[in-house]
Amino acid sequence: MKPLHIAVVGAGLIGRTHMALLARSPEAQLCAVVDPAPASAALAQQAGALHFKSLDDLLAQARPEGVILATPNALHVPQALQCLAAGVGVLVEKPMAPTVAEGEQLWRAAQASPAPVLVGHHRAHSPLMAQACAVARSGQLGRLVAVMGSATFYKPPTYFEDGPWRTQPGGGPILINMIHEVHNLRMLCGEIVAVQAMASQAVRGFAVEDTVSISLRFASGVLGSFLLSDTAACARSWEQTSQENPAYPSYADEDCYVLTGTLGSLSVPTMRLKTYPSAADASWWKPFECHTEPVLRQDPLARQLAHFCQLLRGEALPLVSAADGLANLRVTEAMARAARTGAVVELH
Repeated sequence: MKPLHIAVVGAGLIGRTHMALLARSPEAQLCAVVDPAPASAALAQQAGALHFKSLDDLLAQARPEGVILATPNALHVPQALQCLAAGVGVLVEKPMAPTVAEGEQLWRAAQASPAPVLVGHHRAHSPLMAQACAVARSGQLGRLVAVMGSATFYKPPTYFEDGPWRTQPGGGPILINMIHEVHNLRMLCGEIVAVQAMASQAVRGFAVEDTVSISLRFASGVLGSFLLSDTAACARSWEQTSQENPAYPSYADEDCYVLTGTLGSLSVPTMRLKTYPSAADASWWKPFECHTEPVLRQDPLARQLAHFCQLLRGEALPLVSAADGLANLRVTEAMARAARTGAVVELH
């Protein structure tokens, strides 16, 4: 099978990750790197790829079969629209847009375009998440009641020095990090219909939040609580528990989600199950049956790239569509509004 020619736009941290994945892919090859920074030309040369300073130049001169957009959030929509106008399939990093209004614009364009759009919520490609969703749907937990989650970690000063846009509106952990959690929560519990939140900027004092406490209501009646902080020295985050990304140290004794039902609970990603054998045995005076589900770990970013190749060949539909990306964005925007106003924000 002839490798697909895929360009990476944006040679920052996640862009370089995509470049490395393309170098190992049996289905695709990196044909070009697009970034105006002088250092990106050397990266392209090392990878044996062309270098362009702008997306305009790439589309005019190279015409790849697919483009991965790993640029700052504010550029996602205009650049994705450029790709679709040229008939080029696009994998746009999350969030698909900095605002719901811009996200709607991209969603409409995706609906009208024959070229595929995949939104980079890569955890949707995680075998761990697939396994957790299967348990949630299996009935082993009974009727789902609640979910508790956390994304608590410490970002060093260099993270903000390397990307000053992360200190400004549109660059805070609600949009950068919580949007990942929103997609996972929607996979586990269904659609989110209301949120309430409190946010703090007390530690860093940036123009964006650094810590947020969030309450959620799902259409199913499930309630959720979530703690988000990028200034908390704590390992209860997906990156530090899933063992899917070797760039992060991992702690096998920690979980970041606990899904609870009328018959038991599932801790994710350790996949520890505590269940009652039947409704008649459900009582806090009776012991749980405890076991751990077998765990399969594979790199979700590599699986995402393989799925993107399927889309470019016309062999599948997007696992995370523009509609999904927009739904996630609506929830995070509601969270930010709830934190500003103190009100319960309903989603329709």
